[in-house]
Amino acid sequence: MLVEADQEEEEEDFQRFLRRVDDIANLVQGLNSSDPAVKERTIAEAEKRLHDQETSREEESKTTVNRTVINTRASDVANAKAVNADGFLAILEKDAKERAKQRKRNEHLANALKEKGNDAFRKGDYVVAIQRYTEGLEKLKDKQELYTNRAQAYLKMHECEKAITDCEWALKCNEKCIKAYFLMGKAHLALRHYSESRQCYEKILQIDPQKETLFKDCMNEVNLEEKRMKDEERAMKEVQSGKLAALSIKEMLQKLDRPDQNILYYTGGIRLLTGAMKDCIEQTLFRTNNGFSILKDNEIVRRGFCAERKNAAEVDLSVSLLFLWQAVCTGNEENQHLLLTQPDVNAQLPKLLSSEVSEIQKETLALISLYSENENGRRLLVRHQDLTKWLQILMTCVKSTDARASSAMNILSDLTKEERFKTQCRAMLSTGVLPLFTQLLTSAKLVNQAALAHCIGIMGNLCADVVIRMQMAECKECWQACLKLVDECFDVSTPKYQECLFAVLGLMMNLLLESNVIIQYFAVDISGRCMSLLSDKDGRIVTAGGQITSNYGIKTLSICTRNNRQAQEDLVKSDKRFSVLLKLLDSENEIIVGNAAFCLGQCLAVPGAATSLLNSNVVMILLKHAGGDATRTSVQENAAIALGKLCVAESRHIFQLRKLNGLAILNSSMKYIHSI
Repeated sequence: MLVEADQEEEEEDFQRFLRRVDDIANLVQGLNSSDPAVKERTIAEAEKRLHDQETSREEESKTTVNRTVINTRASDVANAKAVNADGFLAILEKDAKERAKQRKRNEHLANALKEKGNDAFRKGDYVVAIQRYTEGLEKLKDKQELYTNRAQAYLKMHECEKAITDCEWALKCNEKCIKAYFLMGKAHLALRHYSESRQCYEKILQIDPQKETLFKDCMNEVNLEEKRMKDEERAMKEVQSGKLAALSIKEMLQKLDRPDQNILYYTGGIRLLTGAMKDCIEQTLFRTNNGFSILKDNEIVRRGFCAERKNAAEVDLSVSLLFLWQAVCTGNEENQHLLLTQPDVNAQLPKLLSSEVSEIQKETLALISLYSENENGRRLLVRHQDLTKWLQILMTCVKSTDARASSAMNILSDLTKEERFKTQCRAMLSTGVLPLFTQLLTSAKLVNQAALAHCIGIMGNLCADVVIRMQMAECKECWQACLKLVDECFDVSTPKYQECLFAVLGLMMNLLLESNVIIQYFAVDISGRCMSLLSDKDGRIVTAGGQITSNYGIKTLSICTRNNRQAQEDLVKSDKRFSVLLKLLDSENEIIVGNAAFCLGQCLAVPGAATSLLNSNVVMILLKHAGGDATRTSVQENAAIALGKLCVAESRHIFQLRKLNGLAILNSSMKYIHSI
């Protein structure tokens, strides 16, 4: 019985030994796997086994079972097997360490090859780039960047399937690799796999919700490409079915392609072609039949369109082309993109925009409006045009008395929505834009006043850009022109001049966010103009503009008196009993009330100012606002601060405060008057 037990135990030991050998064999096989994920799991398992073995050895050293008494032979066999198993694990441990060292060496080599590939990619040598990335992957098969970089190179070579495969490998290395999903989306789009492309871009947003702008751009690209293909399929069916309208587009383009004809021949053909543009099908057929190559392929048309000084026939040709492009680009973003990529159009557009021929300028503005009125069109303009001089060019149109002025301002207003346009405006602002803007302000009676008001508003919006605001705020001539325009509003009371007044006050408010020597120099003049507006005796300004004038005027006044003692003193001198500010404090407009209280609080620092208010109802008014329930807390804050300053500057106001039982209200508002 004892011998049988020994035999069974020996068999169990032997089976355990075999299982350990199998496990080790599996580990070695895993380490040699080409799948990075499998290799990574195997290394982790090997490290775990080594750790468990060390733990087991420590336990065995503490408690040793002497089995030699029972069966010496069985013990020898077991020891031999254990030694063999330990040998395998020792080999495995050594192999793991060697592999770790080798990986570091390979990683260094892979990074060097990646950089060589990147250098070749930047030079446009995509074949060499792919070779270097491939060599890098031979050194390190689980390096995600090599897969995505090679995928990008494959895309440049139009090998989209290979790019998708590389992106899939990159995602095995890093399942949250945004670049892999982005490139895979591009590859699927090139293959017209629209649904798959959208799914890739949706993954980007899931991984990082802050990539919403990228997501929208990518999805928009898919939508436009899908629409383009559908439009072209529909247009092809029209041609194949023999529709006369579809066939005529191709026929007219072929006639326009005839060389060495009279310029009037081409102008007439372009007019006929424009009339044939009824809807998207005709626009698509124009594009697919190389309609945009008219300039490139026809020397007479190109020469007439690009002529610096155009004769009557060349003017007519140019206007006809502008009409045609409006017809083929209206509502068609693919055509809009293709038009801007034509070298001659791209180069001539700014020249046409500033043309002295009113008809050319008018139709150029109409064409650009097709782009500026939607987000995708504006991005096309920003991407394909140098807009550095556009602010200056479009601003010049304010001098026009016709629809060009309004059209130009609408375009400018749209373009200011693009950050890149604002950035480009900085370059020409001081040298080109501000001198022109100053000239327009000082000659307001001679220009399109509605357009001028719009232009001033646009300049005010541009002040949201800190660099632009600083440049304008430091321009002495600009401040002088603004003040001159305010003065003229007292002489001219037309509604259009009123619009200019509101706009220029708004602009000055924005500029007063800055603090510089020039502003301090003009602060007194600015506050004086504001007081004149707010206290005009015949009521013309106040009644015509209503609360709008009061709002702009008191806001500007409060900014001017904030840091300028001279402005404070001049206000007190011009309105000794603060009748204007007290009237504004009774306004139903909380913004006006808040700014009036703020302005009053600043001016109470002037000696005697608080004393001049002793016989007024100022305490009651400020108390009402300080303890009121205005939706804007700034109203309560500014009123409480002004009331506190009033009582500090003139203690006799405290008696009135006590009489109105207002001390409790003032005490509860103490948190607002820590600055007194």
